[in-house]
Formats: sequence, C-alpha cells, structure tokens
Amino acid sequence: MAVVLGGCGSGGSDEVTLRLVAADYGDSESTSSQRYWDELAEAYESSHSDVNVEVTVYSWNDVDRKVREMVDAGKAPDLAQIGAYADYADEGLLYRADDLLSIPTQANFVSQLAAAGQVKGVQYGLPFAASTRVLFYNKTLFAKAGLSAPKSWDDLAEAAEALKEQGVTYPYALPLGPEEAQAETMQWLLSGGGGYTDTVGTYTIDSAQNVTTFTWLKDELVGKDLTGPVAPGKLNRADAFAAFAKGEVGMLNGHPSLMAMAEKNGVKYGMVPTPGVDGESRSTLGVTDWMTAFKKNGHQEEVGDFLDFVYDDDNVLDFSRRYDLLPVTASASETMAAAEEDEHLKPFLDELLTSELYPVGETSWATVSAEIKKNIGKAVASGGDPESVLRLLETTANQAESAG
Repeated sequence: MAVVLGGCGSGGSDEVTLRLVAADYGDSESTSSQRYWDELAEAYESSHSDVNVEVTVYSWNDVDRKVREMVDAGKAPDLAQIGAYADYADEGLLYRADDLLSIPTQANFVSQLAAAGQVKGVQYGLPFAASTRVLFYNKTLFAKAGLSAPKSWDDLAEAAEALKEQGVTYPYALPLGPEEAQAETMQWLLSGGGGYTDTVGTYTIDSAQNVTTFTWLKDELVGKDLTGPVAPGKLNRADAFAAFAKGEVGMLNGHPSLMAMAEKNGVKYGMVPTPGVDGESRSTLGVTDWMTAFKKNGHQEEVGDFLDFVYDDDNVLDFSRRYDLLPVTASASETMAAAEEDEHLKPFLDELLTSELYPVGETSWATVSAEIKKNIGKAVASGGDPESVLRLLETTANQAESAG
C-alpha cells in the first residue's frame, strides 16, 4: 500500500521532499500504520512549509525486501522504518545518529535499545517501537488443574504434566517453526543463563549453558509429549498464538499483541516473568524495529529535524498505544509506567530494562537467524542431538562473521 502525504500543495523550488518507507503494524485497513504516518506528516508539514513528507507503507512481509530493491536500484528513500540496519551501515549508506538528532533526542533512547543500534560503537539504527516477552498462561485451565503460575523450569514442567492429564492440546506451546524460531530460541537460552553471544559480542551458540537448555527442552518437555500435537519445528508463532486465543494452550511465551487476541475470544489469561532454570529468568528477550536514514539524497538537516519530531514523547506514546508496543525513549517509558491507561503493558515495560536483544549490529545476524529458523527444531526432535545442532549453528555463525 503506497500512500503519498502532501500537505504543501505542488511544491516550489525551495521545498524539500522527504521520502519515508514504513512498515505496517496494523491488521486491517482501519488499523493500518498509514493513518498514524498520515497524521504525523500532516502535523509536521503544518509548521514546516518548506518540507513535504511522502510516506509509502508496506506490510512486514514486503518492507525489508522493498527497501533493499530501492537501494540496489540507486533509489534509496531518505528514511526507512524496517527490521534491520547493519548491512546498510556496513555499506556506508546510512547517516550516523549523531549526524542527525539533537543531543536530547539521541540521549533519550532506552539505553540497551540504543546500544543495539550500534556498529563498532557508532549508532546507525534508531529504535522504533519495542516489545518484550513474558509467559502467558490460561487461568481457566490452570484453575481446573489446581495450578499456580510457574517460576522455574521445574514448575513449568510439572504444570505441563498436570495440563496434559486434563487433556489440554498444547500444555506448553513451543514454536520453533520457521516464522520466528529465533525469538523462542533466544528466550529459552536466556532463561538458562546463556544467549547467542557473550558480553563482547562473540557468538556462543554451542555453549555449555545452551546445550543444557535444549537438552532439558528435548527430554523434559518435547520428549514427554508436553508441547502439543504439532512438532515444535513445524509450529509457527502465529499458529501458537491463535491456539492460545482458542483456549487450546496452557502456557507460551508471548508479546503484547496476544492480549487483544485472547480478550477478543474471552480467554482469561495471566502473565508472569519467564521461568528460568532456578527461578525467574535473569533476562527476557527484547525486540525493536529500526528507523534508518540514508545519505543518498542528502537532506541531512531536514531529516534530522523531522526525526526529532518523530521521537517527541507525544508521538512515541501515540504509536505505542495504538499498537500495544513499548516506547523506545526513556521519558515516554516513564510516562507509560505511571499512566493508568497503560496498566496492561506494565508487565512488559517492567521487563524492558533487563531485556537483551538479538545481535542485530552484526552483519552476520541475518544469515545466523535464517539458519536458526531452518534448523533449531531438529535439536528437540525425536532422535535429534541438541549439542550437534547447536555446534552446527555456531560454525555457521563463525563463518558468516568471518565473511562479513
């Protein structure tokens, strides 16, 4: 869906046109992100008569590919709100954040989100909309089985056993299918004290902690038929969420959009921090999308001024509330934490400050993520060997890193 927003008529020779490509967070025409950008561009243009803002909105299925096609054709937009930035930064195509933003704007990003936008210590990716993950559980199913919310892996396994005895289709939904396996995988790795990388950014996919985590998953959940009738490697996140919204799932890791899906169908749910090996997980998965600014067309001053407007608290909060997402700025996060209308997002907001993000600053991450989506389900499949699968992924990651 392409939408051109022109608030200043036909334009004169002194006018600048900024072209922005954005992702659609809505699920229908009435909730499309086009409405948000339409209003935002109109508001900006009303006080900047020398700037036009043209916005093209694509679905998440298409937006990254469309931007890559534009860049390869020598027609990069001024701004792109997309899922990754590191490749463009590595190619020298992006403005640095400090080339564009005012000091207060750049300093206001939530610290770990800003850090995730850096390549070799320089910020190129500007966080835009964030979320975290918590454990959702079906309160009705838990009450019927006489269960309380789990805090540890052992609690989770015991609850899954009890739910299975009650005939629950998916005692624990484990989506390791190709749609978003990298998210569920990282959530579990963090809960076991591991992760994709160490503190200096070196891949550690086959670490002892990670092998222990996936061995436990294979033996204690998947091997005991506690993850449902669909093999984890074939279960996608969207299908797991849909099953939860039908009341067929006892527990799963979820982000804020699952709340509305469950409420729409009258499913009563609870949310708790992700269970870890010895209690609550030390960290949860944080996810953010990225605003990028391409140097191709110039317009550095106008791009920077427009971005300062985009990251004004009122605009950040407006977008976050429309789509049940978390603000990427510290001041807007503080406002949300204190606002009664945002109470439903507080469990996710509480997790944001201790969340960990994918290693998106590595140009190798796209390759590594694709391989995880393709292969991680084999680690918990019958006859599978978690250590061998993780070792293969580690080898792939190191090769991709060397190639980069």
